[in-house]
Amino acid sequence: MKLRIFAGLAAAVLVMAGVLSGGPADAAAAPYPVSYNFLQNTFTTNTAASAPGENIWSCRPTARHPRPVILVHGTGGNAATNWATYAALLANHGYCVFALTYGVSPTLSASPVAIGGMGRIEDSAQELKDFVAKVLRRTGATRVDLVGHSQGTLMPDYYVKFLGGARFVDHYVSLAPVWHGEGVSALGQLMSAGAAYGFDAAKTVPVCAACPEMVNGSPFMQQMRSGRYGVAVPGVKYTNIYTRYDDVVIPYTSGIEPGHPNMTNILLQSRCANDFSDHLEIASSPNAAQIVLNTLDPAHAQPLRCRLTLPVNGFVH
Repeated sequence: MKLRIFAGLAAAVLVMAGVLSGGPADAAAAPYPVSYNFLQNTFTTNTAASAPGENIWSCRPTARHPRPVILVHGTGGNAATNWATYAALLANHGYCVFALTYGVSPTLSASPVAIGGMGRIEDSAQELKDFVAKVLRRTGATRVDLVGHSQGTLMPDYYVKFLGGARFVDHYVSLAPVWHGEGVSALGQLMSAGAAYGFDAAKTVPVCAACPEMVNGSPFMQQMRSGRYGVAVPGVKYTNIYTRYDDVVIPYTSGIEPGHPNMTNILLQSRCANDFSDHLEIASSPNAAQIVLNTLDPAHAQPLRCRLTLPVNGFVH
């Protein structure tokens, strides 16, 4: 669902030029610096295959963190641009961190920046299945934790629900989730109007086969929400972190999945009123990040500092 990523890439140039200012990067002690500025991260990692801290295949899980963490990007993102904050932060906390770039459209394959999340979600879920198997095989772990953003909150659930992934996933943490599909946004209105007049959205928007699948009420969303438990899969612990300032997942309440004992729903502003993260910045918010750390390791949870966070270009001291 991260459809504003293309505009974000252009704005990142202004950020780096000093026209926009999200404050200096917040450096972690060691070994990786952690920046809480999403656009700056996008600009500095856009041609990299991986962000610093992730996809270190020699990493072995520890007794404190026995499950590798797999990061799943959103529409238009990739393993590096989406996850510069989390790859460094989680690695600094002793996790084995991995991320894949999935769903790259052949139409966009010539781009110097990998643009993922464009393919059919069913196909991307198969890519995730293969990647999880590789991570388990290389690390010796038996289960993983997932942290996803935008489309990366929905696509993995197809893997969990329909491709046998539930037995391999413990925590499933979603940033700006889209459990009820895209609603009244421009994309949703366009796709709904087209369907009413008989247009095949997958053919109308061939560069992004995933986009029409995420529209509220689409056949794909109906499939995801089918069954006794809806999107929830027994045995998997879900945590949904959403922001009232989401400008892509509209309404932002699409990220709420009530009525399931294994679902925890957290409105970011209910914890930190001074966090104004939008759809992009929630993937770099220091406040959301602390909630994620506490979710993955509740035995060592730390109190939130509730640092002021602005939309798009992020963290301000």
